[in-house]
Amino acid sequence: MIGLISATAAGAAARDRLAAAWPDRTRVYEGPVGDAVRAAFAQCEQLVCFLATGAVVRLVAPLLAGKTADPGVVCVDEGGRFAVSLVGGHAGGANELAREVGELLGAEPVVTTATDAVDLPGLDTLGLPVEGDVAGVSRALLDGEAVALRAEVAWPLPPLPVAAEGSYTIRLTDRLVETSEREVVLRPPSLVVGVGASKGAPVEEVLGLIEDALREAGLAAASVAELATVDAKTGEPGLVEAARRLGVPLVTYSAGELAAVDVPNPSDAPLAAVGTPSVAEAAALLRGGELLVPKRKSAARPAMATCAVVRRPGRGRLAVVGLGPGARDLITPRAKAELRRASVLVGLDQYVDQIRDLLRPGTRILESGLGAEEERARTAVEEARKGQAVALIGSGDAGVYAMASPALAEASDDIDVAGVPGVTAALAAGAILGAPLGHDHVSISLSDLHTPWEVIERRVRAAAEADLVVTFYNPRSRGRHWQLPKALGILAEHRAPTTPVGVVRNASRPDESARLTTLTALDPATVDMMTVVTVGNTATREIAGRMVTPRGYRWQEEPE
Repeated sequence: MIGLISATAAGAAARDRLAAAWPDRTRVYEGPVGDAVRAAFAQCEQLVCFLATGAVVRLVAPLLAGKTADPGVVCVDEGGRFAVSLVGGHAGGANELAREVGELLGAEPVVTTATDAVDLPGLDTLGLPVEGDVAGVSRALLDGEAVALRAEVAWPLPPLPVAAEGSYTIRLTDRLVETSEREVVLRPPSLVVGVGASKGAPVEEVLGLIEDALREAGLAAASVAELATVDAKTGEPGLVEAARRLGVPLVTYSAGELAAVDVPNPSDAPLAAVGTPSVAEAAALLRGGELLVPKRKSAARPAMATCAVVRRPGRGRLAVVGLGPGARDLITPRAKAELRRASVLVGLDQYVDQIRDLLRPGTRILESGLGAEEERARTAVEEARKGQAVALIGSGDAGVYAMASPALAEASDDIDVAGVPGVTAALAAGAILGAPLGHDHVSISLSDLHTPWEVIERRVRAAAEADLVVTFYNPRSRGRHWQLPKALGILAEHRAPTTPVGVVRNASRPDESARLTTLTALDPATVDMMTVVTVGNTATREIAGRMVTPRGYRWQEEPE
């Protein structure tokens, strides 16, 4: 919950805008400002104060308990120009809240946390438990000192400016280690603990067994991602409470699923009780991984719990990102977020140049020239399989004549894949021309590098006969000069010579150009590979210099 506090009419107006936009996230605190701040500080996870920063500092200073306990506090000035992250930038989420408030109110977010100020992710904001000299290693990153990354477990991380060797170290491990000076240990959620339990097994026995198993194997409890068991034990109190105390979910599987898993230590007892020869080992192994701790029983007599521990492989992440047609303000916020999240960027060199300034320090860039689409797709998938967070970029929408198709053809289910939509060239050109795509439409590439011309021609004829608006991609190159006239000729067999045609070159870019012509007046020699050609259907009209296709076929030719 976000507490909202204001003192003036202007502040109350901005406060009410936030409250209306986030009705389920906010609570307005009325009354004397001091009382309101103290109440919100005690009751809310975050505060937005429409007050002077000095006043808020004096009010919250006596309330501060520590960075892990204090709520995040954001101040918005009287003029609504700035949203300042004042307290709890990382742990309290004030930095991100300042950005959200700024976007909603049109204010400039101001983050004062050192790492955020230079666009470095804070080591305590990576979503992983962290131990050791966080301040010292963070300072070394800020100062540009050599910080080495020792990844004992493959796990996707955001970009960090790390080196092969250094006097400071970031260690990524699920093993019990003693942190040394100048070292930070990150704990990936790489361990799955399979558990079996008799009815009524006490939580102390379950937890004691798990803790002993982890300690003796030299494994860190902070890296436990989940407890797993058979679905017959979904509501077993001892297991439910053990998962709650460990702060992880209790995942369950059917007896049939568990029985299909090959385990080293099957037993007749669980087979008779719940229908599978293994619970602990099978549940831990079900999603794959390395068995680190085979099934073991608790020390109680009689033993009422068993457990096994598996290290699951780190799943890399591939984000296939559409950058839009070229203009910076047509790159979606989601695309920008994925670019900042990726530790490895793969793309065409000219597209990389467009967004290089959006990347965080430490991002590894793998770029190549024209004509290497399949190679880039393979590279991106291979990097993701190594456990990296990868962004594969393409222009327009990544799924339209771009990189999503070859990448997903290479990818299997051993990596996570996210698709980020983008504004296509057809949509960007359509917006410039007017509303040519107001009814059914189709996009056809005239490039026969990957598709035989016979197939392309058949599709053009089908579109012509179906009276679809047609957008031609890759209409004409130096070596392919006859395909566009041929395609236009096919459309002319079914449409009037005066059918509107829109020609847009470099849509949304600084050298953008656009013109309206007709089916017979279009000179193909004026078209190149940077151009999108949109041909209207029989209902498309030019109105006030704009190309418009009605939503229905209700327009008729004017009577003679």
